[in-house]
Amino acid sequence: MLVFPNTIAYVPVPKDLSNVKTKVVFNLTKRQLVCFGGALLIGVPLFFLMKAHINTSAATLCMIIVMLPFFFLAMYEKNGQPMEKIAINFIQVKFLRPKQRAYETNNFYAALERQYKLEREVKRIVQKNARQNVRTKRKNTDTTQ
Repeated sequence: MLVFPNTIAYVPVPKDLSNVKTKVVFNLTKRQLVCFGGALLIGVPLFFLMKAHINTSAATLCMIIVMLPFFFLAMYEKNGQPMEKIAINFIQVKFLRPKQRAYETNNFYAALERQYKLEREVKRIVQKNARQNVRTKRKNTDTTQ
């Protein structure tokens, strides 16, 4: 019986576990399997259809060109976002949203000043209505006597 002292199996563990993705088959994620499967479903029949009309090298080149976007979608990831999210964000920024955003601040002191002006206006209106009510009461009492 052979015993090797000081031999322990080490497994590397990443420090940031948020980047770890669960692998399903062949060390590929579900996303990669779906994208590669889509590439195969489109690329292989295209190869056999084109092989009948053009030579094999050109058919292979066309198959690779058609399959490349699927591989790109499966593998490319930037800042934890897949390619389609990056593309959607890019389209929204460049084409859908306005180029210049209005910069508005809600200044607390300006809000207090607006509130103070509104309260003064309300007080003035209430006083004006009170004076009018007093005048109408005087007229009513003078006419009844």
